[in-house]
Amino acid sequence: MPEPEPPERYTSGGGRAPEGGAIAATGMGGAMDLATEEGTTLEKTPGGPEGTGPAGKPRSLWSDAWRDLRRNPIFIISGLVIVFLVIISLWPSLIASGNPLSCDLAKAQEGSQPGHPFGFNGQGCDVYTRTVYGARTSVTVGVCATVGVALLGSVLGGLAGFFGGGWDAVLSRITDVFFAIPVVLGGLVLLSVVTSSTVWPVIGFMVLLGWPQLSRIARGSVITAKQNDYVQAARALGASNSRMMLRHILPNAIAPVIVVATIALGTYISLEATLSYLGVGLKPPTVSWGIDISSASQYIRNAPHMLLWPAGALAVTVLAFIMLGDAVRDALDPKLR
Repeated sequence: MPEPEPPERYTSGGGRAPEGGAIAATGMGGAMDLATEEGTTLEKTPGGPEGTGPAGKPRSLWSDAWRDLRRNPIFIISGLVIVFLVIISLWPSLIASGNPLSCDLAKAQEGSQPGHPFGFNGQGCDVYTRTVYGARTSVTVGVCATVGVALLGSVLGGLAGFFGGGWDAVLSRITDVFFAIPVVLGGLVLLSVVTSSTVWPVIGFMVLLGWPQLSRIARGSVITAKQNDYVQAARALGASNSRMMLRHILPNAIAPVIVVATIALGTYISLEATLSYLGVGLKPPTVSWGIDISSASQYIRNAPHMLLWPAGALAVTVLAFIMLGDAVRDALDPKLR
């Protein structure tokens, strides 16, 4: 007997479906025919649906954040400003050929001249050259203080959040003590006895009073991450504490620390200028925006250019790092998507 033919397939509109085709009903009573080969091709096309990468694989938090950052104009603008600041900090002679410590009292408080676009300060030093060389000091203090605070705070806070118990209680009480110390007042007390004109006492002071904030953030992030199922599974499989910290908890708990550290970098640059303005931070002959602002404040009526240029450079630098931190925060926080 001849074999019976398979039943015919019909679309929702009443038409006969083509052989070998995949039918997908539409919402208006019609149908969409997709050949089997075409469906396979779509599945293998790089860059699948939203939230997936090549070949339909899910994207990680970091790849997703980088994709968002590349499309964020705030991140691009602030990144370009920071790259420019880093370049002139490493090689200030690229755009300033003079010596920031070379002064001529005969030109004190004079305005813009050919070859000296920012004029001269109260000692006859070129304001443009000192503004360019001042970027090196500010960026060095900000970067070194941020790295020190991030490392110390992340290690102490991460260990407290992971082990808990008495270690967590002791560290929490210590951080409460440091939070009770006003930063500027602490700088006036601690740095007033320092005679060194280098940047290291100022960096050490910032690390000493800045690590509790990062410690609290790292502690809370680790406590949240260690409660996830994959950490509990690793613990049940016999993973060591170091393996769980480095392989499972750290990659998922470091994002808030990076965001706060990026924003704090601009704050440390502003704090260095504040302490130098008050006379307890950096001291001459170190070239610093805070020192120049302090020396120019008494001449603001007669020679405002002495104050405006270093203060403007400081404001742009701090704003660039804060904008960068905001962009990174928006990209790394899944709740803001």
